[in-house]
Amino acid sequence: MFKIHFMHIGHMSNKGTQGLFKTDVSIMREIIGNNIYISISTSDINGVKNLNLHLQEVFPTVIDIPYEKADKYAQKFGYDRDTIQYKIFTIMSIALMFIQAFLSVLSAIFIKIRLKGFYRSKLINTIKNSNLIISGSDEIFKETSSLLTFNFEWMITWWSMLFSRTWDVLVARFFGKHLIMLPNSVGPFNTLIGKTLSKLSLSSYDYLFIREDISLDIVKSLNIKAKKILTSDTALLLPNEICEKKFKYHNLIGICPGAYDKGISNENFQRYIYSHAVVLDKTIEKYGYKIFFIPHYIRGFKNDDLDISKLIIDRMKYKDNVKLLITNNVDEFKNILIQMDLVISSKMHPAVYSISEFTPTLCIAYDHKQIGFFKSLNLSDCVIPIQYISNKILWLKIEYILKNKNKIINIMKKYVPVLKTKQKSEVENIILKYINVCK
Repeated sequence: MFKIHFMHIGHMSNKGTQGLFKTDVSIMREIIGNNIYISISTSDINGVKNLNLHLQEVFPTVIDIPYEKADKYAQKFGYDRDTIQYKIFTIMSIALMFIQAFLSVLSAIFIKIRLKGFYRSKLINTIKNSNLIISGSDEIFKETSSLLTFNFEWMITWWSMLFSRTWDVLVARFFGKHLIMLPNSVGPFNTLIGKTLSKLSLSSYDYLFIREDISLDIVKSLNIKAKKILTSDTALLLPNEICEKKFKYHNLIGICPGAYDKGISNENFQRYIYSHAVVLDKTIEKYGYKIFFIPHYIRGFKNDDLDISKLIIDRMKYKDNVKLLITNNVDEFKNILIQMDLVISSKMHPAVYSISEFTPTLCIAYDHKQIGFFKSLNLSDCVIPIQYISNKILWLKIEYILKNKNKIINIMKKYVPVLKTKQKSEVENIILKYINVCK
């Protein structure tokens, strides 16, 4: 039985995180077959279990991530993220991190010398007994997003996440485990602390799969000695588990919004909402399109994707041509996206899902991971940096894609299969290498 432990698995309410993890597990089972034991450490235990992926064990992370604990507390008691109660609980959770770090060190030492551990001992024993430790596909080591404003709140949030993730890596290394990072974006880094924690972690890996060239340049700048493999986004390989034709008509535009009000100025945030409302009304007037808002990440907080969808709809005139669709899982989400004639996404993975099935897509980018992904497909003309969005630019880009639809589809059909094949082959080669070592 080949034992794999996945770590750095995020919250399943994010359809991107959900799709990445499902694909990671699917690929491992395809490569290794039935002779595999998969354990997980995650901040969303119930969300992972609800995916029904037949995993052997699901654990919490070695150290809890403060903002995610604060989110659970806020949702339980009905507080928003802007309240003083939320901030106090976050500060308390940050202080608790250091106590958890100390306890995990003692517990790991006890287990290594064959004594009984006393803090998350089942997790630490599982890491100790695994053949391979894998960081799941995502964006684990970064400190902000390239095109958003860096502020104190974001800095503390990312420092605490990096500390937790680095500790997972150090525990695995303490037991001499081999580590692989599946396709991730890396960086940017704005502080020495963020850079130091990430460098400490990344230096512990055997292989780093990097999903776009901008991240690869950032990793190289850190002088990481691990073997680096430039690949693409894992979500390109998400299987189509639902093939139900949901719509009987055409001329459909799918909108996956997300404006990160903490990362852009209030002026830019309002312009984002207004531009979408005005331009979508214009597409209805000129072309008769039906508009579907398909929120990607719903957490129940102010200005999540669902809330932003509602803000845009409230500003629109032609509400009869608009529908808000709430999906239960990533399979349903992707099935809707790929039936659109055009997808406009401000989030990474709705764009990846739609492009994987050759659906023309306009990306409103907040990070280099989106810019790099579209560049790898020779589709840089289908990107708008979020800080430059306006009525005029958004309309011109939509017109460009509609007029060049067949050309864009042909470009996707040329590049997407190549990226899929290359990525799958590269991951398979490395995993098989470690299976042979374990034999």
